[in-house]
Amino acid sequence: MDETVDRQWVGDLVRATIEEDLAGGVDVTTTATVDPDQVSVAELVARADGVVAGLEIAELVLRQVAAPDEIEIEHTVRDGDSVRRGDVLMTVRGKTRQLLTAERTTLNLLCHLSGVATLTRHWVDAVDGTGAVIRDTRKTMPLLRSLEKYAVRCGGGKNHRMGLSDAALIKDNHVIAAGGVAEAFRLVRKAYPEIGIEVEVDSVEDAVIAVESGAELILLDNMDVPLLREAVEKVAGRARLEASGGLTLDKAREVAETGVDFLAVGALTHSAPVLDIALDLREG
Repeated sequence: MDETVDRQWVGDLVRATIEEDLAGGVDVTTTATVDPDQVSVAELVARADGVVAGLEIAELVLRQVAAPDEIEIEHTVRDGDSVRRGDVLMTVRGKTRQLLTAERTTLNLLCHLSGVATLTRHWVDAVDGTGAVIRDTRKTMPLLRSLEKYAVRCGGGKNHRMGLSDAALIKDNHVIAAGGVAEAFRLVRKAYPEIGIEVEVDSVEDAVIAVESGAELILLDNMDVPLLREAVEKVAGRARLEASGGLTLDKAREVAETGVDFLAVGALTHSAPVLDIALDLREG
């Protein structure tokens, strides 16, 4: 993890996820079938090709369940690395009961975040060489935003705003409430002179109004490729442009080649399939 992820918060999250699984009790199956003194080695193994994210979080889960002097962990790869099916990501030696108790929580987080990183890498590769940048959105799982956005970075994407307070995004409902694109921009700029402002528009005409109002970043919502090209031509470099809405991986390069600066892809976080990773146990 990097400095943008609050480690204390992650620690609290890890403890909460473990407690969710144990529900105040113990792993009854493992307790019944495994001797308390048994020691095993477990390998976290990729079952599909992809990009890894969340190894440090996986380690936190394992260390939370195990006593500090009863577990040894070795990382074979790092977050952001591409892996192939069969690659070992991490090797863990510890009490068998502890390894099995932590297994599902470890994999839930690691598989999900690696899935986000993997899907992001597919999008980044699709637009490679065009100059366009893949960005995420706020369409994240509740309470997992900072981790999912970290996974996007592991996949080579860039983050949009983290929350409602660090930048303004004037959307259609704000425009309606304020009485127009220009007025909405004026009100935000007056209230927050130093904050970054992005304006969402659904027509080339409104894009021109936004840039003439002073907008430096414009989100082009649900525009097809011809309209995106027209918007790029009309704005003529006076603002950065971000395509959003209805984007698909197979059309990503065509959209990027219109000349937009960014592609905002909600699917990176709300629709990424997990990367299949397993915990394989062997005797210690």
